[in-house]
Amino acid sequence: MAQVYLSLGSNIEREKNLRLAMVALSEKFGALQVSSVYESESVGFVGNNFFNLAVGLKTQLSLSQLLIVLHKIEGVNNRGENDPKCRNRTIDIDVLTYGQLIGEAGGISLPRAEISKNAFVLRPMADIACDIVHPFYKCSYGEMWSSYKNDSQKLWPISFEWALKVC
Repeated sequence: MAQVYLSLGSNIEREKNLRLAMVALSEKFGALQVSSVYESESVGFVGNNFFNLAVGLKTQLSLSQLLIVLHKIEGVNNRGENDPKCRNRTIDIDVLTYGQLIGEAGGISLPRAEISKNAFVLRPMADIACDIVHPFYKCSYGEMWSSYKNDSQKLWPISFEWALKVC
């Protein structure tokens, strides 16, 4: 069984789309580790503020099977399969890590480079995987967050009430 960490973000009907995605994830994978939800400005384009969080789950699915499930969840939430990266979006679900896998797999690079580059990815990851060691950098996500230095990326925690039970 693989330990997987995901990043979720939305800047269109943020509460609704995050809740729908979380319900779908919990129905498929059961118990989830869920970070706090953070609001941040869009990065790389002018757009609405995002709500972001990280989710940890365990799965027996292969990475390619997992990606199919995640794309289906995005599609149900009106995310176009070929939508450009830098634009407003109903939901974005990215695999950050899949076990200790390093390198290209399933058309993506793992662990995702966004972990070390974007506060809106690293901070939620540090919330739920503080003591877990990054497979490439060989330091914990908590240590990575403590040494994060990009002051241009602002984010702040928000109060977010879930309609489902999360760990």
